[in-house]
Amino acid sequence: MGRQTLHTDIAIFGGGIAGLWTLNQLRNCGYSAVLFEQRALGSYQTIGSQGMIHGGVKYALAGAWSGSSQTISAMPDTWRQCLTGEGKVDLRGCRVLSEHFYLWSSAALQSRLSSFFASKLLRGRVGKIAAGEYPAALDSADFRGQVYRLTDLVIDVPSLLSTLASRHREAIFAIDWRHATLQREGRRAVLTLADCTVVPEQLLLTAGAGNESLIGTLDSRSPAMQRRPLQQVLVRHQYPESFYGHCIDGSPAPRLTISSHRCRDGRPVWYLGGELATAGAEEDPAKLIDKARAELMELLPWIDFGETEWATVRLDRAEPRQAALLRPDSAFVGRLDGVDNALAAWPTKLTLGPDLADEIERQLVAADVLPRHQPDLAPLAGLGRPPVATAYWDTLFP
Repeated sequence: MGRQTLHTDIAIFGGGIAGLWTLNQLRNCGYSAVLFEQRALGSYQTIGSQGMIHGGVKYALAGAWSGSSQTISAMPDTWRQCLTGEGKVDLRGCRVLSEHFYLWSSAALQSRLSSFFASKLLRGRVGKIAAGEYPAALDSADFRGQVYRLTDLVIDVPSLLSTLASRHREAIFAIDWRHATLQREGRRAVLTLADCTVVPEQLLLTAGAGNESLIGTLDSRSPAMQRRPLQQVLVRHQYPESFYGHCIDGSPAPRLTISSHRCRDGRPVWYLGGELATAGAEEDPAKLIDKARAELMELLPWIDFGETEWATVRLDRAEPRQAALLRPDSAFVGRLDGVDNALAAWPTKLTLGPDLADEIERQLVAADVLPRHQPDLAPLAGLGRPPVATAYWDTLFP
């Protein structure tokens, strides 16, 4: 049998939250979409997420309801609709770690926060709670601050990846770039495999930091990408209670963000982000662990963690380039310079996966890229299927 040509509506490169969510949404709309991933699904940036689906309140801490806050304010409701099977993507079976995220402060911030969180713009998104409702980690006679409950929820990211992958597994393929070439034919991009050429009506680059090299491979200079590094700290311990919260101390960003997870053996792990992770991006891991240990002792001195093990993971948040490396306000989708059938996309954060897919769908319709092809995917079967990425707490701790 000679070389085959496979015409498809959409070819997606990158199997993190952006690619998997978009694959699900577009196939649910009738598009013939296929996804290619060279490593494990969700590798690196997605599996490194703390799983928070937030409505932007943490970005309002500077004292103003910013553009980014307004953009993502509807996201928790969107995700909850999908979790019940009523949204554009079916997330039934995905595990929810917590239906709430908490924000706690020192006593010194009480008056300012009370008036700020009572504003009309934030009403319904955050509420102060009484001592009897505090999460276990803050339920101590020694705690002197205030606690707020946010509308945010927390998703188990490995479960999310497995759920998204299972819905359209027949359209997800591993790709080995030693035997594959992404190239331009005139002003259009095609994928050449060992015995098949994939010709997409639209190519979508959703590979996170990998978009940079893919854009270069197609001899394009834009959209340009930036990397904002952070270094998260993980502590495996013996404290049995889960906790999901931001500590705020008057700075524009949370001082410390904590999410709780379980290793395969059931042992609890706290995953630490916030300013600790951002400011410590280039810190020596041992020194950053010392700072994390000191932060927990200062902020939660009443908790006995028992025996602890510590690790760090350094990540780059891949995003469209912004002035002064600022955080983008929303998901981004942009056409590649000089390539008529290619878009590059970054959700900029896990929460905005649905927003990204909606924007991609809008741009496809505007460009008259509608469901047309119904290809037989048998020629791709020899590529195999990529696995789902393993959580960092299962790879960093023995």
